[in-house]
Amino acid sequence: MADADRQTFAGGYATSRQLMENAGYAILDIVLQRFGDAPRVHILCGRGNNGGDGFVIARLLVERGHPINLYALGSPKEGTDACGAAARWAGPVYDLDAFEPGERDLVVDAIFGAGGKGALPAVVTTALAKAAKPTVRLLAVDLPSGVDGDTGHARHDAPCDATVTFHRKKPGHVLEPGRSLCGDILVADIGVRAENKGSDHSLMYENHPVFWHTALQPPTGTTHKYARGHVAIFSGPPLATGASRLAAMAAQKGGAGAVTVLGTQDALQVHASHVTSTMMRAYGRVDDAFDVLSALNRCSAVVLGPGFGDMQGVKRIAIDVLNQGAQTLVLDADGLTAFENDSDHLFQAAAAGDDLRLILTPHDGEFGRLFPDLAVDQALSKIDKAVLAANRTGAIIVYKGRDSVIAAPRKHPKTPSRVIVNTNAPASLATAGSGDVLAGLVAALAARGMPVFEAAAAAVWLHGEAGSAAGLAANAEDIVSQLPKALDGASSALD
Repeated sequence: MADADRQTFAGGYATSRQLMENAGYAILDIVLQRFGDAPRVHILCGRGNNGGDGFVIARLLVERGHPINLYALGSPKEGTDACGAAARWAGPVYDLDAFEPGERDLVVDAIFGAGGKGALPAVVTTALAKAAKPTVRLLAVDLPSGVDGDTGHARHDAPCDATVTFHRKKPGHVLEPGRSLCGDILVADIGVRAENKGSDHSLMYENHPVFWHTALQPPTGTTHKYARGHVAIFSGPPLATGASRLAAMAAQKGGAGAVTVLGTQDALQVHASHVTSTMMRAYGRVDDAFDVLSALNRCSAVVLGPGFGDMQGVKRIAIDVLNQGAQTLVLDADGLTAFENDSDHLFQAAAAGDDLRLILTPHDGEFGRLFPDLAVDQALSKIDKAVLAANRTGAIIVYKGRDSVIAAPRKHPKTPSRVIVNTNAPASLATAGSGDVLAGLVAALAARGMPVFEAAAAAVWLHGEAGSAAGLAANAEDIVSQLPKALDGASSALD
């Protein structure tokens, strides 16, 4: 954003003072539209530009006859735009420790925004706790004070009703716990005019069908089942078949034309009592599994891991698929855990070819087992961790959670990393089997011919939409049943 501001100034589009004034007007509109019934507005100002925005808001509200109190953490630095904004404020300025909001009052947090680092002063922590009372409304300027704009890490737990930011969202708006503390996030155009893509060689976007919808081609009248994609899913033993069956169901509902479950004869007998349209192929020993997979007709995507159990078998099959096969491999659950402390062969096989063929879908625990050094590094954001893992493995990383991050490896050290952060995951996805559903859906979209990065991003978004449609009490089967509705809704999301 600093680069974007500099480009705006250099291009003569606006001065820094004009941007601050524009920010004040944008926040004013939100205050009047969403919180116009507030008996009083309390504005908490810091010493930097975020505080300068607060002084502008105060002046504009008073000009419109709205009762306000303004509190400051300290005086802005001489010669800054914030100092100028404070000089144009004619009302009283109270010390922050005098802040006491009343019922239904609105508090505007303009203390730190994206600029705060390190521990919060005690007076700020106390003020935010008062603003977080259920009877008080809280609006943050740019970011809630104490939320790191780069990582989403938070130094307090005071949730806002809304946050207004400018030009573009920052990582802290979409990464937890920052995202949950922001409330409704409103992006205002204040006159920044820049094509800046960032200086860290990354392209980061919030997940949306606009990025992958054109690659999600619907079947045509001349399409046959194998042209729609054939997905193979490896089953666990007889008492652990449910996970692979959920993945198979999701692959079918995700549009794959054919789905085959591979497993031992006794495991397939269990599957046979539950499914009708899923095909099955048996192998006697895990050593024979890849040969059975290779004999399938036009199979282009494989799911390995859900409920599989045999860790050595996972390693054997995964390496064979990457070294000898032509399929996209989705590793989930046991497919990830199997490579704890023994991932070098997997990553070497994934990076050996020119095509991206490996997709890893870890949650926090699985990510920590595969990448222990990254997992414990508190200086890294979830985006940083996913990008570093993708570059290390040569795989697409789907780092799951309420803020799932999808990252692709760089093709060249100087090319940008592609990163998408997903923000539509509902609480209903926190149910047993939900990850198995996602794995099957990723494989289905890859088998249908979508590029693997787009397939992963689309699957995560559709998974979230299906979870919302299924409702808060949904189980994994309910999420599967809503996948066709989610697929149909992807087009309307573009409107």
